[in-house]
Amino acid sequence: MKKVLSVMLALSVSAPAFSVEKVSFEQYVEEMKQEARELGISEAILTEAFTGVDYKPRAVTADRNQPEKRLTLDEYIPRAVPDWKVKQAKKLYEKHYAELTRIGNDYGVQPRFIVALWGVESNFGKFTGNYRVIDALSTLAYEGRREAFFRSEAMAALTILEQGHIAPSEMKGSWAGAMGQSQFMPSSFLNFAADGNGDGKKDIWDNEEDVFASTANYLSKSGWNDTYTWGRQVKVPHGISPDLQGREAEKGKYLQEWSKLGVTRYDGRPLPKLNKDIKAWLIMPDDENGRVYLVYNNYNVLMKWNRSYYFALAVSHLADRIAMK
Repeated sequence: MKKVLSVMLALSVSAPAFSVEKVSFEQYVEEMKQEARELGISEAILTEAFTGVDYKPRAVTADRNQPEKRLTLDEYIPRAVPDWKVKQAKKLYEKHYAELTRIGNDYGVQPRFIVALWGVESNFGKFTGNYRVIDALSTLAYEGRREAFFRSEAMAALTILEQGHIAPSEMKGSWAGAMGQSQFMPSSFLNFAADGNGDGKKDIWDNEEDVFASTANYLSKSGWNDTYTWGRQVKVPHGISPDLQGREAEKGKYLQEWSKLGVTRYDGRPLPKLNKDIKAWLIMPDDENGRVYLVYNNYNVLMKWNRSYYFALAVSHLADRIAMK
């Protein structure tokens, strides 16, 4: 036994170290195609989707170099929701009022939030990305930093093509594979995209009714309640404990509990007294010296859409501006 162990030890010391070379992008694509076949994607779709597939270094660069400079909310909100965007949002709200009202009633979502998400995500459909989605997702899966996520999204994208909602050549999106006017990742499309005009397709690229219905469906299925708004900016007493802030379930308090802790509306008036009190969470996205908000569960739903406090506040701010006369 000792002799065997000594031989094994000698082999482990003397064996040359080697590394497995990474397969080429072309080989990796072939592996993805085989996985897709096993999921039931047809050869016709695979041929069309992957013909001319191209590695996109700019997508990798964008993924690795997310902006590090952090703006304060006082800097960010005017940039994300400038007056010209508010004006445009109001015009589009009026233009699409009939279909927005119908869809809002169907899904239980206030139309102003549908328009606000449309505006913040893609500037009302003007900026949706010009990457072929299959190219972007194949590139980012191959790059490997988040391989499992992007490979799964690639399979979801192929499923969308198999279902016939859009042609492969028309499936365009961001460098990360976010698609259409609502900027859904493919998995979100499969879970939430909706046919808003009854033509049997779910077209979030070119059909505004489908964009509205898909947005409303996402919010509705994620827990939206159109009885309430998203929250409000507030003032807190000096020295309030920072431990009170946060969106953990246990930190939610009813409005009247927050009132007893000295929290008021931003203009100093008391918080509203509702027939049925509502739970709210205190958030300080910058710090206690920056903007402070009490947010309701609808805000938590917006955070499911995008896990950025700033994004959710931009959408909320635009929705409020749309409602203002």
